[in-house]
Amino acid sequence: MKKTLTATAIALALTATGFAAPAMAAGKITVSSPQDPGSWDPIDTFLINWASLATNVFEGLTYRGPDMELVPALATSWETLDDGTRIRFTLREGVTFHNGEPFNADAVKFSFDRLLGEEGAKGPQQANYTSIEKVEVIDDTTVDFHLAQADPVLLTKLAGYGAMIVPPQYIAEVGDAEFNNNPVGTGPFKMTSYSPKVGASLVANEDYWGGAPNLSEVDYRFISEPSTALAELQSGGVDVVIPPSVPVGMIPTIEADDNLEVISTGGPTVTALRFDTSRGITADENVRKALIMAVDRGAIVDTILAGQASVIASFQGDRSFGYDASMEPLPYDLEKAKAMLKEAGVEQGASVEINTRGNDATFNEVAQAVAAYLGMAGVNATIKPYETNVLLNDIIPQGKTGEMFQQSWGGWTFDYDNTAYAMYHTGQKWNPYDSDADLDALLEKQRPMTDRAEREKVLQEIAAYAADRALEMPLYNMNAIYAINKRVQNFEPAPDNRLRLDKVSVE
Repeated sequence: MKKTLTATAIALALTATGFAAPAMAAGKITVSSPQDPGSWDPIDTFLINWASLATNVFEGLTYRGPDMELVPALATSWETLDDGTRIRFTLREGVTFHNGEPFNADAVKFSFDRLLGEEGAKGPQQANYTSIEKVEVIDDTTVDFHLAQADPVLLTKLAGYGAMIVPPQYIAEVGDAEFNNNPVGTGPFKMTSYSPKVGASLVANEDYWGGAPNLSEVDYRFISEPSTALAELQSGGVDVVIPPSVPVGMIPTIEADDNLEVISTGGPTVTALRFDTSRGITADENVRKALIMAVDRGAIVDTILAGQASVIASFQGDRSFGYDASMEPLPYDLEKAKAMLKEAGVEQGASVEINTRGNDATFNEVAQAVAAYLGMAGVNATIKPYETNVLLNDIIPQGKTGEMFQQSWGGWTFDYDNTAYAMYHTGQKWNPYDSDADLDALLEKQRPMTDRAEREKVLQEIAAYAADRALEMPLYNMNAIYAINKRVQNFEPAPDNRLRLDKVSVE
């Protein structure tokens, strides 16, 4: 298989996806983001709130925009060789990092040696790229990726997160700790300041290879409380509020303001209450199924979420590769749930703890509803919220949750492997409790498969297996909901929150 793009095709692709822009930048916008990622190093993070900013600072060899099409970025073309175990990339010439350092094949090799080495092992991204055996420099504008096995999702992975290309000389000079706080990339905006838990400022990269952005400045403010973010939007303190900081209940208020609008698009984010399968009443598979059947997920979507979501049967949405449209969620059946709990020996008044992200106002309403439904089944559910970073970086990975815990997952590749491997494979950060050799084997089986149809069957088998074991209570696939000031023009909502702002302008 070979993919080669002509100069004309590349120019058209770049224009269509927002890389081309007018020569001079003007205007400023302020974006409210609900979380400070804590580090701007691409190999340190999995957070969509990192990507909503850093997609403007860093670039990969490929790029996938809101239209979901994969196009060239720092690579102009690529070809797959040796039965899929070698990919040759031709690199874009004349590109420089924000510090003036040249982008070239050495920078690509450095970035992946770092990702796959000791430094990358400290973060959560390395596991996504283990199919890469080594990166070989052919010449200044050509690199070969040698793969241990074919990876059908690799080209998409190269468009985000850990695969971003970083500057070797700068990192050697300043060290990893400094790079975390003062990142340098090749993107359309440069970061000029970062105040932890407060915000970050970007300015236009006037020398950007795709043309200078329309905007001269972008400020990001880290506002964890959705009510505060929306108050700032109403007062003009921010221009854009990104998901998940737009509670569904606030949509009518936003739409009633002549200066504001809501933009919603189908996204990858799925939400579930995952179970501690190692102890307590949720160690019993039949109890887990009973708890799922005790909750009317359809009513939650229709009422609390105002139809801005869809009920899911597995931990993925209908745009995910691996989605099985014939798979049905466990039905809401309160009486059967009660009977199953009784048969399993669960006493009336048994308790479970539900852990949530404290700043997720919408989900905390959902959690209250879930607790009420469980109460009708005779199970006393208490809700314990955590600050998001604490829940994600300490409580879940260290196996310190209650019986049920919130897991919202972006699955930004729109490929079920990106979710399933992280959630279900033994030893993964997001799987602190469960180990299933049969499930591990299925997860490993599909990763090198190049036959798309056969791989899809295995992914569907994984979804059915996880559902049969009731490893989580699948809740819903949420739309990505943005709220913006109407002075913001040419804003294109990203389904995966990975905003590109270089085509945005202001009135």
